[in-house]
Amino acid sequence: MMASKRRDRFEKVASNRVQKVIDYLNLLGNCANKNNYEYTQKDVELMFKEINRTLKETRILYDKELNKSNKGGFSF
Repeated sequence: MMASKRRDRFEKVASNRVQKVIDYLNLLGNCANKNNYEYTQKDVELMFKEINRTLKETRILYDKELNKSNKGGFSF
């Protein structure tokens, strides 16, 4: 079965963006080297709190879209 243009576009765009997120997280990981950077436990907690918050919010966007057609509730 042939994929739709919208599906092809999603795969291309999403793949590129996921890879960028992974690349930037790897760059952030480079900052963990205490020989080059100075940070506290609080700094780490704040960074990952924000990353996790944004990740959860983004997941909710996808879940809401996927559940639009499965609203449930009353119908005739």
